[in-house]
Amino acid sequence: MLLSQSTQKKINSIKEQKNFKEANPFPHIIIDNFFEEKFADKLSKSFPDYESTFLDNYSNAIEEKKLVNHWNKFTPTCYEALHLLCSDSFVKKINKFVPESKNLRADYGLHGGGIHMHKKGGKLNIHLDYSIHPKLNLQRKLNILIYLTKNWQENWGGVLGLYSNESSEKPGNLIKQIIPIFNRAIIFDVTDNSWHGLPHEIKCPNGITRNSLAVYYLQEIDSKADPNRLKARFYASPWQKNDTTIQELINKRSNLNTSSDVYQK
Repeated sequence: MLLSQSTQKKINSIKEQKNFKEANPFPHIIIDNFFEEKFADKLSKSFPDYESTFLDNYSNAIEEKKLVNHWNKFTPTCYEALHLLCSDSFVKKINKFVPESKNLRADYGLHGGGIHMHKKGGKLNIHLDYSIHPKLNLQRKLNILIYLTKNWQENWGGVLGLYSNESSEKPGNLIKQIIPIFNRAIIFDVTDNSWHGLPHEIKCPNGITRNSLAVYYLQEIDSKADPNRLKARFYASPWQKNDTTIQELINKRSNLNTSSDVYQK
């Protein structure tokens, strides 16, 4: 098993399942030392170079990152890790956090998932993830993110901000900041206005990238689903408020028919 023993214990803990539900500002759990140490080290070294031509490039005023979600472009180690995260045995384990979700399943197509990378200046505005999968007509329920840059320094930023969720139209206050420590995972529920993103641009040195794996988990559509949110819903950063060009960009990015217009690939 590639998961560390501490991860397996935490996932199976009834206490941790309760803590997940009661976490603020929305259900989530942080798991350090997620993979076995040797595998995590090998995995960190298997990420592509940021300038690799096969990476998709998201470069605009609300997101600056690269990613790849094509299985045949993964290294064997990344393939192995993502295969585990999509496996029925792993899905069964994390389904214990959301027992109300019958038939939870991984998105094997890695729509929006896979390998994510940010360099110096990288950004990702606060947003809500899409609610309804644009191809499968299933509802996104859980996200898992696993950070895999060794020796990440806190003063480089790159924290994942979790925001209060009183409204589906705008985020509330910044409640929690999660440092992307090497081999740290976060699993969170995205169904209830789960606003999240990077509060500030990343300040890591040139040549270093904030690397992560992401997989999303789906369920049948329930009453909390937003049938109109087929793409992520972004929100302007504080320094972008009242900027009409930013709002136009956000509107395009949030629309299934126009979102691809704002990508640079």
